[in-house]
Amino acid sequence: MATYAIGDIQGCYHAFQALLKRIKFNLEEDTLWLAGDIINRGSGSLAVLRWCYQYRDHIQMVLGNHDLHAIAIAHGIRKLSRSDTLQPIFDAPDADVLLTWLRHQPLMVANDDYVMVHAGLLPQWQLSDALAYAKEVEAALQGNAYVNFLANMYGNSPNVWHNHLRGYCRLRAITNAMTRMRVCTEGGALDFDFKGQLADVPEGLVPWFDLPGRASRNQQLIVGHWSALGLYQRENITALDTGCLWGGKLTAMCLETKKIMQVDSQSKDQASKNQMT
Repeated sequence: MATYAIGDIQGCYHAFQALLKRIKFNLEEDTLWLAGDIINRGSGSLAVLRWCYQYRDHIQMVLGNHDLHAIAIAHGIRKLSRSDTLQPIFDAPDADVLLTWLRHQPLMVANDDYVMVHAGLLPQWQLSDALAYAKEVEAALQGNAYVNFLANMYGNSPNVWHNHLRGYCRLRAITNAMTRMRVCTEGGALDFDFKGQLADVPEGLVPWFDLPGRASRNQQLIVGHWSALGLYQRENITALDTGCLWGGKLTAMCLETKKIMQVDSQSKDQASKNQMT
């Protein structure tokens, strides 16, 4: 029995299936932890989502920004962009079932050894606090007024966390940190513009995991989201988004052994123009 964490799939269904074969995933015994952004940009978003729903009892996943984006589009909050490959999901006869299931997925998962979140955790957040904050967003996303949450989810402010934040400002700050964060000022203010490599982080900004006094530094964190960072492992941090969508690899880590397994990207996962708006 093994647990495998997998980085951002982003609709790369063929690479995903190749990775499952590579790790010899056993539906009878094994579990997948998916680090968010399971859909969008690759050609197989519908196939990935259907697979995850079919085998939902064998996976734990967290929501990423692309997953939330799909839910928002489905409810008329946003429009498809040219690079989105989500239309086949919206056109599918089982769209409501799939998207309702997706909307009910968490922002964080944790066991005795690991914590998984799509982007990261703010420096002030103890694990217990972060789990509670994630539950606040999950309650809003799964509650009767979830469309109101989606309508207020977008935006870059507030970009600094304060415990006294309330309402949608509070929920937006939590969502942005957990699904969009890469770098911050040393004071913990989020910067949403930089998406480059670690060596190119601008002066005055630091990767979120290098923030001084980060309260979660003693937790084993698994994240995705930052494809330019690539596979990144060091004390208590494993980043698994290795840019499969962009011609990189799709990566899995066995939680029990920390063994890394990868497959190459596949040309069949590249979206054709008629899949994009």
